[in-house]
Formats: sequence, C-alpha cells, structure tokens
Amino acid sequence: MAQEGPIKQKLFTTKAKVEQVLLVGVGGKVSDHDWSVADSLEELSYLAKTAGTRVVGTLTQKLDVPSSTYYVGKGKIAELIGLREQTQYDTVIFDDELSPRQQRNLEEILEVKVIDRTALILDIFAAKARTHEGKLQVELAQHQYLLPRLIGQWSHLERLGGGIGTRGPGESQLETDRRLIHKRISLLKQKIESVRKHRALYRRRRKETGTPVVALVGYTNAGKSTLFNTLSKAGVDTENRLFSTLDPVTRRLALPTGQQILITDTVGFIHKLPPSIVAAFRATLEELDEADLLLHIVDITHRNAANQCLTVEDILRELNLEGKPRITVFNKLDLALNSEAELKALTTIPHFEEEIVLPSESVALISAAKGWGIGRLLEKTGHRIQVSLSH
Repeated sequence: MAQEGPIKQKLFTTKAKVEQVLLVGVGGKVSDHDWSVADSLEELSYLAKTAGTRVVGTLTQKLDVPSSTYYVGKGKIAELIGLREQTQYDTVIFDDELSPRQQRNLEEILEVKVIDRTALILDIFAAKARTHEGKLQVELAQHQYLLPRLIGQWSHLERLGGGIGTRGPGESQLETDRRLIHKRISLLKQKIESVRKHRALYRRRRKETGTPVVALVGYTNAGKSTLFNTLSKAGVDTENRLFSTLDPVTRRLALPTGQQILITDTVGFIHKLPPSIVAAFRATLEELDEADLLLHIVDITHRNAANQCLTVEDILRELNLEGKPRITVFNKLDLALNSEAELKALTTIPHFEEEIVLPSESVALISAAKGWGIGRLLEKTGHRIQVSLSH
C-alpha cells in the first residue's frame, strides 16, 4: 500500500497563565502635585494591563512616608495576606520603587512574587523595544535596577563574615553575579556611548544643513505618534497602549511657508518615571536638547491632564530643558467637541489651575486623529521657529 504522505499531527499550544495581580499604593506627603493615590493606582492598573496581567484588586494606605520594612504597615500586611484567598492573586505590584530590603521582606511574608512600579515599567519597555538602540537602553536600565537587589539577596552571607556555613557556592556566586552584571553594565554603557556619538555626529551634520528640528514630547498615550503620523505619514505604531513609542523617529516635513523642518517623535513620559530609565535613555533624550522647538502634546480630555502636563514639565526641568521654546498642543478635542468649527470658537482651556486664554502663539488646539487644527499648528510652529532662530 503506497504511503499517502507524511502523517499530519495536530499541535496544541498551551496558553500561558495570565498573572493575577493585586496593586498596592501609599498616599500622603509622597504624592506629587495633586496626584491622589487612587489616580496613581488607576495608572498603575493601566500599566499592569499593558504588561498582560489581570488586576484582581487594590489596597491603599494613607501614610506620610512608606514603611521602611514593608512599605505599608503591619495591619495592611495582614489584610494583604487575607486577600490572597479571596482574590487568588499570585503577584503584588507596589506603586513606588521598593528598596531591596522591602522587596525581600514582602516576598518572605507574602510568599508570592513582589514587584514595584519601576520593574513593571522596565518590563513594558523590554516588550516594546524594537531597535538595537532601544534594546540596549532597556537592558542597561534593567541591569542597573537588578544589581542592588541581587546583592541584597546575598547580603546575609556578607553579614555572617564568611566562615562555616558561608563558604562554597553561595559566597562565590555572589562575587560571580556581581562581576558579571558589572561587566555587562560596562559593556552596555560602551555600546550606548557609541550610539550617542553616532547620534551626535548625525545631529552635527543635520545642523550644518540649517534644517530646524521640532521634537514632540508629552505624557505617554497623549497622541504624539498619531500627530507624528498625521504630519509626516510615517506609519508609526499608534496603538492605544502606554509607551507605544520607545525609539525616536525623525521625518522631514514642509511647513505651509515651504520651509523644510525635521520632526522627531520621542518616548512618552509618565508619573514617577524612575531616574534609572531617564539615565539609560540619555542618548535618546539628547534629541530634545538639540531641538529648536518642542511641541508638548497634552491629552486635554484626560481628567488628570493638568497633573500629566506638570509631570512632563518636571521631567523637562530635570533634563535642563525648561528654557527650550515650546508650543503646548492640546490634543484629542474630537472626543470633547462635535466639529472643527467648535474647536476654532474656543476662547479658554478648562481643567487647568490658571485658565488659558486664547488665541495664544504658545498654545494650539488640535485633534490629531481627525486632522483638526493641524494647519494652524504648522503656522504657529513656523512662526516660533523663526523667533527661536533669530535669538
């Protein structure tokens, strides 16, 4: 009997188990601006879902300063333990960066995986990084985050001072792990420095052509990439997720006057953005320093728009960019208005501590998704560039 061909086997793939996570936050003097612990946890929930987890509950505590031992008080630890049976969580995510000691203590007492906001953001960054440069920057931030925690895991050996019970694989593993991570960090810094020099050379050549550079900045998910695509037809990923853009993308664009400019889309900022991430992305963020004009994109429909705006301004200040010329671009007005005619008729911007009176050369109203107000934005961009270059 002739063989009819290879036997076909039906393959079944096992779906990975979705992590069940519980979120924990502390409110009090640690809050920035007017961020409430509820608002911060809502954002943490969005981050957790972006990372592919399922949020099964939240726990908050009002404390001026988080506990140095467990981040929250012992009463809340008891609540957390009680919630385990009720919610079946297998991971707890804390809304601030935990010290190695806090994380170790929490994992011992809760007997589940414990991560903090920084580790969660780094995990999302690692999943989103597409280019070689982006992956280098994320890996550097991850290793710098890991190093003190790795040392902390082995610190009990050091406290014992060697001797009986401490010699052998444990002690040598500590030194090996330290050495390997330090070596990897050093190598990553060298590679990123090489990227930084290449970028600097590219920027110098760009400057010699006299083409002005405009950079988009803003809170994550404010619509920077949508605006970038509307302006440049670049086809950059615009999914409704946090940190959909990690790597800067630059395109050439003609203003209504015919003047050529370069426009750059950059990584979005976020509340409690860890300094280690800012440091690791230094080569990327230098694009902002070289820009002639910043367009600060704000999702005007977000209920925390004012706080998001202040968070971005704080980060720009940390990067010594507070004096950089900019236009504040209020986006997503199609979600609040019925037509572009209504947009043109607006005379004030609500939801901000100080009412913004329009028209203003430093403010633009748009819907990047619908293309509303784009012509006026480009006119203002051209005018501000001329003013910036004349000084």
